[in-house]
Amino acid sequence: MTTDQSEVGYTFDDINSIAKDVLQKTQHRPTIGIICGSGLGGLADKVDQPDVVHYHEIKEFPVATVQGHEGKLVFGKLEGKTVVLMRGRFHYYEGYPMWKVAMPVRVMKAMGISTLIVTNAAGGLNPEFNTGDLMILRDHIDLPGLTGECVLIGRNDERFGPRFPATVGTYDDQLIKQAKAIAQELGYGPVLREGVYIMIGGPTFETVAESRLLRNWGADAVGMSTVPEAVVAKHCGLKVFGISLITDMCSLSYDAVNATTHEEVLKIGQKRAGDLQKLVSCLIGKIQD
Repeated sequence: MTTDQSEVGYTFDDINSIAKDVLQKTQHRPTIGIICGSGLGGLADKVDQPDVVHYHEIKEFPVATVQGHEGKLVFGKLEGKTVVLMRGRFHYYEGYPMWKVAMPVRVMKAMGISTLIVTNAAGGLNPEFNTGDLMILRDHIDLPGLTGECVLIGRNDERFGPRFPATVGTYDDQLIKQAKAIAQELGYGPVLREGVYIMIGGPTFETVAESRLLRNWGADAVGMSTVPEAVVAKHCGLKVFGISLITDMCSLSYDAVNATTHEEVLKIGQKRAGDLQKLVSCLIGKIQD
């Protein structure tokens, strides 16, 4: 028997109950939420006065199952701002439905955040990119959403957001401008990129033919996350900034095939994570609550 998609998911009251439960475990009241991608959770180590809440301690919360995603919320101060970091996100390929993948964004909104920063490890599709580049997300292509797996499918509660939200301008122009200026000041100009991120379902990495297709569609980088979280953030009125660490280059030719592994992704993530953390930290310092 098929599941009635109009009846599944978390209600508005469910989300607020979870948020209230989590806030009882910390002294902090965050205004900025940060989702850490594969191998990029080290930003949480820079938080002052940290309160740590493990996912398994939170009622109705999913559990992260992927290497490089520890599975905890870290509350505290970063560059003078009160933040909450997700050290470990959820993915569609883990078997979670889309509405559960992005549920933490709604919880963070209910806890009081007004800005969401999403980071990820991605494969480079633009042949002008290099492994180790940092790509600011100008836009995205929601491939699962275009093929029937949009994160907002199901009954809509107007208290979350409108039934038919516009996703133009999902990534905040002012935050993009600030991040680009910060990157130049830090000397990251040679590795800074700006482009379009496309989400695939995973967990398989792309074939040569698939990489060519995604590139022809206008994507500069590809990954298995971020878009559901960004769409839900836009739906509920949050400002969003996204950035990818290009951890590998996708193969666009059969003559030079690169068989990507998750271990390689984590290795590059660890190598360049410090630069990404510095950029995000400086950006947080400039965000107006």
